[in-house]
Amino acid sequence: MQQSQVLEEFVNKHFVEVGDAKVCYRKAGEGPALVLFHGYPLSGLTWRKFIPELSKHFTCYAFDLVGLGDSNSPNDDDFSSQGEGKVFQQALSALGVSSYALMGNDSGGWVAREVALLEPERVTRFVLTNTEIPDHRPPWVWFYQYIAQVPGGSRLFRFMLSLRVWRRSVIGFGGCFQNLDLIDGEFFKLFLAPLLASHERIVRALKFLVTMDFGRVDEFKELHGKLTMPVAFVWGSDDPTFPEEHARPMATQFPNVTQFTSIPRGKLFLHEEFPEIVLKQIVEFLMGAAP
Repeated sequence: MQQSQVLEEFVNKHFVEVGDAKVCYRKAGEGPALVLFHGYPLSGLTWRKFIPELSKHFTCYAFDLVGLGDSNSPNDDDFSSQGEGKVFQQALSALGVSSYALMGNDSGGWVAREVALLEPERVTRFVLTNTEIPDHRPPWVWFYQYIAQVPGGSRLFRFMLSLRVWRRSVIGFGGCFQNLDLIDGEFFKLFLAPLLASHERIVRALKFLVTMDFGRVDEFKELHGKLTMPVAFVWGSDDPTFPEEHARPMATQFPNVTQFTSIPRGKLFLHEEFPEIVLKQIVEFLMGAAP
């Protein structure tokens, strides 16, 4: 299948209902299952640059986290990290996916760990890129959690998001890219414009942010020891949100880390900015999971 056809297939949204949640996912490729979870406040489309290559080897399932993209639930519990884990465990079961490799970036790495903890025997290999770290709080998260809970907070967040100068600032998406011009291109169209166009999406995104309890991340310091599958870290070296100097000690909490690759100049969304470099590291690791 040609690259254009693969991407066309991947753009199509599919839905599966589990419990109270309606989960959106995108699917492409053939072979062993690979499950992908995105960061905040993105959607599964963030993996679009990886799909043409990954789909040659894997059946790729890119999920939208509950509260982000097109996944939603009327149940507040489904917005918590453990609730998200249960939702996606049920979604994978409903889709007939019994064994899979797993990859997550940013808060998608947090949710991926929750899924892996529920059924570690089903996860063949696990890739984590720039994600939450026990005993570490990302800069500015307290600020946005505060905004999310004050009257009119959603309107304020939407106003800030509409400002180019804010989007390119360190408290916006400046910590996600080396090249700030990337924020204003396809990234804006795919992930930020939908938020600006829908007040309901803004409310859901802020609800996600408030419900994800960082105290749970601190518990991972012990829980990581239960994840015995082969694990690879592919980390942006210049990320101010989740610094590599804190990520390396976290990697020692996993029993079976086979690689820790530092991507020079990479920040939080390294896969958006340096897809070829990141993809090379990931494919080499994941191909070991294929039969």
